[in-house]
Formats: sequence, C-alpha cells, structure tokens
Amino acid sequence: MTQDESSHAKSGRKPNRLINEQSPYLRQHAYNPVDWYPWGEEALSRARSENKPILLSIGYSACHWCHVMERESFENEAVAQQMNENFVSIKVDREERPDLDHIYMEAVQILTGRGGWPLTMFLNPGGGPFYGGTYYPPVDRHGLPAFPRVLTAVANAYRNQPDDVRNNV
Repeated sequence: MTQDESSHAKSGRKPNRLINEQSPYLRQHAYNPVDWYPWGEEALSRARSENKPILLSIGYSACHWCHVMERESFENEAVAQQMNENFVSIKVDREERPDLDHIYMEAVQILTGRGGWPLTMFLNPGGGPFYGGTYYPPVDRHGLPAFPRVLTAVANAYRNQPDDVRNNV
C-alpha cells in the first residue's frame, strides 16, 4: 500500500473497484468517493443496462494536472455524488492502456482542437465519444467551465437531447 493509499484508508473510506488494479495510478484513486471502474466489460455492461453515459478519465502518475483534478474534484464528496448518480465513471492509466489513450485523445482533439491530460471524455454506453476536454477546475476559472457545471450540462444533454448527443458522436 502506498503512503497515499494508506492515508486514504485511515480516513475511513471504503475502497472502490480500483483497489485491486495493477497500476499504482489507478490504485491512487481507490479511495476517491467516486464509484470508479477500471476499463472493462463490467463498466460497459452497466452503462448499457442503465442507459447511462460514461465519464472516462485518462491520466498517469507523473501528470501534475491529473493530481490537481483528483484533489479538487474526485476527492470532493458533492462532485463524486454528481458523478455517481449520472455516469458510469471509468479511470484509465494511459501508460497501461496507450490504445485507449490514443483513440480518445484523437477524439478530444477533433472535438476541441486541443488535447492533454487529464483527458476527460463523455461516451455513450457503446463507447462512442460525444463530448470531452482535459482538465476542468472546480469553479469557473481561466476561461474553463467548472467541472460540476460540465457534469450537469452533459447529464442534462444526454437525458433531454438524445438526438444531439447521438449526432455528436
């Protein structure tokens, strides 16, 4: 157990599904209040059966902004609740899955004209990307929308504008 995992364990939080992953980066997120899944059929099947969009977060251990987003958003109980209620959240280590990183980095670059990490993508239950970006701050800042506001907008669009979402894939 890393020092980070140990301090989270002492906080009394129960670990999520990432606790048994090989990747130290994924295990770092094991005590987030987010109901994280690793990439795999369990998460994809849940998204299909519940018709929920997927929130895909791709990062890596040496990524400064990945750690900032974890601290600001993924450790935040209110943000985690919003994620857990509206999305199936999947965490990927780009060093472990460069294939997925390549696919979704290309998608975010097509959608936004830029890329970087953490890579934050919203997918339909079949895995098709329909919206994305990189780092989102906890509040509107530096011309970037607040992550909670993005979560609300994406969840509302998915529920109330399914044709627009489908056409954006």
